[in-house]
Amino acid sequence: MKSQIKDLLPFLLFPLAVGTVSALFTTGSMETFADLNQPPLSPPGWVFPVVWTILYLLMGFAAYLVANSGKCSNNALFFFLLQLFFNFMWSIWFFNCEWYLFSFFWLVALWLLILATIRAFGAVSPAAANLLLPYLAWVTFAGYLNLGIYFLN
Repeated sequence: MKSQIKDLLPFLLFPLAVGTVSALFTTGSMETFADLNQPPLSPPGWVFPVVWTILYLLMGFAAYLVANSGKCSNNALFFFLLQLFFNFMWSIWFFNCEWYLFSFFWLVALWLLILATIRAFGAVSPAAANLLLPYLAWVTFAGYLNLGIYFLN
C-alpha cells in the first residue's frame, strides 16, 4: 500500500505543480480580471482554485492509472503532457497578455487535446478516461467564459 501511494504521489504532484506555477505567473493579473465585464453564469473568484485543484488531482490520478496499467502507451502520456502544456500557457495568454480572442482559440486547441487524451487514455484504462471528463466539461465552460469576456471587453 505504501509503495502504491509513493508511486501515485509524483503523478498527483506534477499537475498540481504546473497549476501552481501557472497561478504564480498570473497572480498580478487577477485584479485586472476582476475588473472585467463578466458573462452571465461567471462563478465567484474563489471557485476557480478549488475546481482547478480537484481537476489537477483527477488528471494526476488518471495519468497514474494509465502509466501503471501494464499496457501504457507513450502516445497517451504524450497527449497528457501536451494538453498540460496548453493548459499552462492558456493562463499566460489570457491573464498576463490579455489576448482574449487568441486565448479562446488556444482553449479550443486545449479542448481538442483533452479529447485526444481521453481517447488515448480510454484505450488503456476506461476509468482514467472517465476521470478526465470533468476537466473537459470545465474547459468547455471556460471557453464560454473566455469568449464572453472577449465580447464584453
